[in-house]
Amino acid sequence: MNRKINVKLDDIEIKVKIDDSITADKLWDSLPLESVGTLWGEEVFFRTDISASLDNNSKLVVELGDVGYWPPNKAMCIFYGKTPASTDHEIRPASAVNVFGKVVDDIEKLKKVKEDCDILVTKVVE
Repeated sequence: MNRKINVKLDDIEIKVKIDDSITADKLWDSLPLESVGTLWGEEVFFRTDISASLDNNSKLVVELGDVGYWPPNKAMCIFYGKTPASTDHEIRPASAVNVFGKVVDDIEKLKKVKEDCDILVTKVVE
């Protein structure tokens, strides 16, 4: 399946390709989703209504542009650089996340995201 979502963070929009995991399915089925973004270094995360546990895609170190789900806060996370937990060249979430997507737009756009931004996540219909 080739699914994409649109994430609008105030006036910044990015497209994310999501996989076929259980976490991605739960997100897809919950859309549209509205929330408020919080910054943690160069990660933006926001609460969802999704409830999922860690799966076999969970990671303690992620890649630039990865999109994940953080079970402790029921949050979707978008990684566009180092976080306060990062070491050297690694990008580290606060704890393990289920990686279920990848940003397919210019990741540099996210460097303009502000704290407490309004978030709207919708399905991309092609």
